[in-house]
Amino acid sequence: MTATAPVPRARRLFRDVPTGRALVSAVTPNWFASVMGTGIVATAAVTLPGSPAPLRALGLVAWLLAAVLLLVLLVATALHWLWHPQAARGHHLHPVVAHFYGAPAMAMLTVGAGALLVGIPLLTEPVAIAVDAVLWTAGTALGLATAAAIPYLQFTRHEATPDAAFGGWLMPVVPPMVSAATGALLIDHLPVGEARLTLLVVCGLMIGVAFLSTLAILPQIWGRLARHKVGPAAMVPTLWIVLGPLGQSVTAANQLATHAPAAVDGAWAGAITIAAVLLGLPVFGFALLWLTIAIALTVRTARAGLPFALTWWSFTFPVGTCVTAASGLALHTGSTLLAVIAYALFALLLTAWATVAIRTFHGAVITGRLLVPSPAA
Repeated sequence: MTATAPVPRARRLFRDVPTGRALVSAVTPNWFASVMGTGIVATAAVTLPGSPAPLRALGLVAWLLAAVLLLVLLVATALHWLWHPQAARGHHLHPVVAHFYGAPAMAMLTVGAGALLVGIPLLTEPVAIAVDAVLWTAGTALGLATAAAIPYLQFTRHEATPDAAFGGWLMPVVPPMVSAATGALLIDHLPVGEARLTLLVVCGLMIGVAFLSTLAILPQIWGRLARHKVGPAAMVPTLWIVLGPLGQSVTAANQLATHAPAAVDGAWAGAITIAAVLLGLPVFGFALLWLTIAIALTVRTARAGLPFALTWWSFTFPVGTCVTAASGLALHTGSTLLAVIAYALFALLLTAWATVAIRTFHGAVITGRLLVPSPAA
């Protein structure tokens, strides 16, 4: 009588993907959108008008989770380059994946800002400032590089069909706007004088880099929708990315208005505040219009079937920037309406984050299917 070989026990985690090097075979830059989407929950929670203690506690938990995700993805990306160098070197030439190189930069900037906004009780103020300074510097350098390099590749190497424009085209040019919004937090911690003024000016320059680039891209996305309609269901969530530069531009302007008094005299600081409100209100109004359109298009697509993909993280960070935009405008105008809108958008953000986070955990950790490279990639 021969003994039968023991039947291997089924794995509870990563069920559908081999372990080892295969776990990092499909680590693309868009994975960092999960850090952005989680980190923005923290910054949005603590910047809401009159943010109560429970929301600040929620913000701390979200920031810690975002920081852990950032570390995991940085390690996974390094291993991806080490073990799968050919695939990694091809990302910048992929006409879709290349645009998401803006995500790692924004992930670092978001976690850095969270260190100052919610991390001080855990880190102490000097450590929080140091963490933010390091992440802001690295994120800004990477973001400025992608803002120039990816459009250059798009203009010279990438092949684009007439219906190619999508929300992801904004990803490489938005990081300087995030740098401007988060850099404003560091102004108060620099030596009085030229250092503060220099950072204020640099942040203003980066708003121009991102906002004017956005104005060049938005008409192409609108035109593509008008001429070629919505397109594949999997790409519909990327329409929400449009909210990112809109909300972040308003956030950046209002953050600079808040911290400008530390860098310039009262007259200039007052002028910056007036400009932030006068320019921020119309931009925020258009953001609300686009949000309405994006919701309608998403609901329409979901009725026919909206497959889950990492693009679902587009439902989080862009909405979060609208929360911080509404909060900033409410702070500088005293408007109750804007405060109510900020809390309503935050509720939408929490709902979106919970939905996407649960689906991502299941697809990445339980089944591992998100870790398997797409045949089309």
